[in-house]
Amino acid sequence: MAVSRTRLEAFSDGVFAVAITLLALDLAVAGPGHGPLLRQLADHWPSFVAYLISFSTIGIIWVNHHALIADLAVVDRALLYLNLVLLLFVVVIPFATATMAEYLTLGGQDARVAMALYAAALAGLGLSFGGIFEWTLRPGRRQRPVPERARWTARLRFGIGSILYLAAIPVAFLSPPVALTVIGAVAVYYIFERTPALGPRADDQRE
Repeated sequence: MAVSRTRLEAFSDGVFAVAITLLALDLAVAGPGHGPLLRQLADHWPSFVAYLISFSTIGIIWVNHHALIADLAVVDRALLYLNLVLLLFVVVIPFATATMAEYLTLGGQDARVAMALYAAALAGLGLSFGGIFEWTLRPGRRQRPVPERARWTARLRFGIGSILYLAAIPVAFLSPPVALTVIGAVAVYYIFERTPALGPRADDQRE
């Protein structure tokens, strides 16, 4: 199946753009007549926190996805399916985000389930991106080979996020706020972390 790298990236970019836009649709307050605006904003804090975390996470995945695709030498059927799995979780994030934000302040079992759902969606996002990354490491699939040391460093850094997302699932059933803190910490980590073996200069990394 011959699919150009440009077409793959264009389709993916469109899905990323729609998902990241949908996140903002759930940002709202009750409006005039429902008390001071500042209090309304404070009452809806889960929506704003969830938006920031999800926006950052999708944005980081998009940046890394772009770096991977830009250095591809080939695009085959397996990659297309792996990419579709990634996009499946990308489009689920707005739903999981809205659900978590709505139920978090209510407490009880529903809040725990909503937080576990959110963590599971993010775990799927991380694991599916890791699958694409592993595909790109096979011989002949990248324009520039990735040094072995850079491969393992990248695997470790990707793995940290996926492991923490998975760990947040059982934590959500014990304490949803703690699980949200773990998830937020992952987003902050990746904002400041520069993962090697992604960009076109990956082969310049020293062994």
